[in-house]
Amino acid sequence: MGLSERVFLYCERGRSEALFAEPINAASNAAFLLAALVTLLLLLRRPKEMRSADQYLFIALVFVIGLGSLAFHLLADRASLLADVIPIDLFMLVYLGFALNRFLGVPPGWTALTLIGFAAIVFLTMQLKCWSGGIGFPGSEVSGASECLNGSLVYLPALLAMAVVGGLLAERKHPAAPFILWAALIFAISVTFRSLDLALCDAYQIQGRKIGTHFAWHLLNGLALFLLLRASLEAVPRQPAGFLTNETRGRLSQPAIP
Repeated sequence: MGLSERVFLYCERGRSEALFAEPINAASNAAFLLAALVTLLLLLRRPKEMRSADQYLFIALVFVIGLGSLAFHLLADRASLLADVIPIDLFMLVYLGFALNRFLGVPPGWTALTLIGFAAIVFLTMQLKCWSGGIGFPGSEVSGASECLNGSLVYLPALLAMAVVGGLLAERKHPAAPFILWAALIFAISVTFRSLDLALCDAYQIQGRKIGTHFAWHLLNGLALFLLLRASLEAVPRQPAGFLTNETRGRLSQPAIP
């Protein structure tokens, strides 16, 4: 099973090996690039002392997510699949750690342990398979096992984490809470569209071409990621004691420009 092996996952491509077999899926990745660009512009409008390396990292990861997904929907092989999923996994882990430590004040040690547990849960969901009348870790005696929810099951831990973190922040009336809760709601809808891509393959066509619903996953995910990036701007940057001026302290006490 080499990195050049073809991977056929989505309705729009079908079994075609052509480079532009998924024009709508490929073009819709612009949502990720736009989310990163708009957030970068918002960040650059802020004073330097109100920016942090974390925020630049998140923007870069979302940009790479867009490029990786674009590569997969053009090349559709195992190498481009890795370019698609690895940045997403990195973003989930890094952002969760950021939210726990910077938003909720969880100590670094407990944050690290939580991330290890989260990564383990994600790994287990990747191993789960569904088949007629069952779900679990199939043995050799099970035939017809495939990815649950068209491979979307792996994103449910992230959805749950967003809902929990957003709820805890809302309870504390943290300004990042609305952005994260809205992101969780939009992400839930986008996961639904991703799951239904093959099931609704025959329902939507443009000039005889089946398009599925995967493009909606990209568009909604771009919006959800923008909201998460926007939420990150509500974190007060760490500064050495006595570094902040009174003027800057006043700025940091005010919500960021939406």
